[in-house]
Amino acid sequence: YLDRTQPILIDSGGQYEYGTTDVTRTWHFAEKPDDEFREVYTRVLKGNIGVDSMIFPENTPGFVLDVFARKALWEIGKDYGHGTGHGVGAALNVHEGPHSISPRWGNKEVLKAGMVTSNEPGYYEDGNFGIRIENLLEIVEISSSDDATNGEEPANKKQKVAAEGKKFLKFGKLTLIPIQKNLIKVEIMTEDELNWLDSYHQEVLQKVKPLLEEGTPAMEWLVKSCEPIKRD
Repeated sequence: YLDRTQPILIDSGGQYEYGTTDVTRTWHFAEKPDDEFREVYTRVLKGNIGVDSMIFPENTPGFVLDVFARKALWEIGKDYGHGTGHGVGAALNVHEGPHSISPRWGNKEVLKAGMVTSNEPGYYEDGNFGIRIENLLEIVEISSSDDATNGEEPANKKQKVAAEGKKFLKFGKLTLIPIQKNLIKVEIMTEDELNWLDSYHQEVLQKVKPLLEEGTPAMEWLVKSCEPIKRD
């Protein structure tokens, strides 16, 4: 049963006329979850942000990006036993190839504009807890008019793209669900990662708020969940 002493991991989704959704969030309702849980949760989030914010050249296979999801966990000797990302079928399988983001380097299918992939680093201890943060992402081209990746690409990267004549790709966000902020250890997050989180929540609020009724518990929860994270 659900109580305030244990986290809950919810992996959910559905199939609709316009496509398939797949999302995971980990929630904990204790006033102050223990430091170990918050440490690992934060490192899983850092991995999610690491993949989400990547800029990479065309013809990059998915396994090249997998390390960015695991780096923060590896730093403390932890890992997870599943792939980081899978393709998502529009009306068939939720897990659908040919591409993936995984340490299994045998899949050399390159990532292409228009593909949809999950981004779901996690960590699991048998009999203790499990953590996963999963969003769906769309792979999109960086055009010559782009001055940022997710609003933050430095100008010199854009100039390098033009100079080499290569197409570079980035991820566009499809999943818009808040991430629980009181589980985050701010002191191990970088400024760029905190900025990413605030920007993500601003986008969630902007796009989801018009779909909810004013004065409802759902609206109150959304607004509170999307407030900027406290950084002190």
